[in-house]
Amino acid sequence: MLYMYLDESGDLGFDFVNKKPSKFFTVCILVVKSPEGRKRIAKMVERTLRRKLNPKGKRKRLIQELKATSTTLKIKEYFYRNIRKVDFAVYSLTLNKRRVYQNLVQDKARVYNWVTRMLLDQIDFSTADTHIHLVIDRSKSKPEISEFDSYILLNLRGKIDPKIPLTISHRDSQEDLCLNAVDLFSWGVYRKYEKADRVWYDVFKEKIRYDDLYLK
Repeated sequence: MLYMYLDESGDLGFDFVNKKPSKFFTVCILVVKSPEGRKRIAKMVERTLRRKLNPKGKRKRLIQELKATSTTLKIKEYFYRNIRKVDFAVYSLTLNKRRVYQNLVQDKARVYNWVTRMLLDQIDFSTADTHIHLVIDRSKSKPEISEFDSYILLNLRGKIDPKIPLTISHRDSQEDLCLNAVDLFSWGVYRKYEKADRVWYDVFKEKIRYDDLYLK
């Protein structure tokens, strides 16, 4: 069983004159190689929320997600220490938005799908022997979901043994707790490019199998 959790950081705004979009856009995939590993990561998300963000006596307003932007480095480090021995890997591809071709800046879904496909090309699927499950943080409209799923399935089926089932799910991070983990990692990679901030990135960099900048 191979689980892949996908999230992104930054935005796909391209108006650098009148607005202040991010300079970079990062797509990140967390690859977990067993059901046991998936359960361990989900359990540690739950435990981190309970012990560090919602401790007894301080539960005025329950925090239900581990969000990288609002979680301290100390808590991120606590979470990582407790999943470090799990067999997982992080893959990321960051888009230099200023170099995107002008004819594509209005077609954000196409840009997103293209970057995601290029990142998926870096993953070795040969170890998957029973099932491959791609889980994406739910943020798209129904037409966008349909277009994304069709595009990714078309491109992945040529790389995967036909006997291995491949499914794509769009969920929120309270439904599938592992999406919280990929949010943390995605933000860490994004900060490295956007702000030249490697502090959190350097904590988990030993788990990174691929990290590249597209359109340098």
